Amino acid sequence: MDFQFYIDYILENDKVLLRPLEEKHFDDLLEYSLNEPELWQFSLGGAAGAENLKSYIKMALKSREDEIAYPFVVIDKLTNKAVGTTRFYEVFLSQKSLSIGHTWYGKLFHGTGLNKNCKYLLFEFAFEKMGIERVEFRADARNSRSIAAMKSIGCVFEGTLRSNGIASDGNRRDSVVLSVLKDEWQNKVKAELSKKL
Repeated sequence: MDFQFYIDYILENDKVLLRPLEEKHFDDLLEYSLNEPELWQFSLGGAAGAENLKSYIKMALKSREDEIAYPFVVIDKLTNKAVGTTRFYEVFLSQKSLSIGHTWYGKLFHGTGLNKNCKYLLFEFAFEKMGIERVEFRADARNSRSIAAMKSIGCVFEGTLRSNGIASDGNRRDSVVLSVLKDEWQNKVKAELSKKL
């Protein structure tokens, strides 16, 4: 597949729909921005508050325009409601690698299987449609919940980048790096993750 940033790709199964993030999704996501600021506790760039959410969406759309990221809005198909965002970023097509991140969901959707469904669709698209060979994830080393979630979907721990960014609380953060390789997806991760959906 010849992946193009300007094409609107839709990823979906019976539980979740991922569609390209647009400015119009501001209204759909505002309730989380206003009422759940803890969602960005470990984020390098949060969206707590209306102005921050506007900036967050604007920067996400600019990154797509610049062909370095591809942001999605996450829609829970059971409620037909936008419940968060995720994206491909640091997309290096020539190197066949990308990262998945900037992922957050409203608290009511934590632990519902929504994340596993999203990751399955993102892995499937990256490895099987885009021809990607390596998918990377990063998380604040203090974010044990996120790290456990990544390991539960088959990510392999690679190491820790020390003091490589500034967290939303203004302190330097260490980032844990995890990844999944194409052969791991084909030989193990796809089958194991599909059982958890």
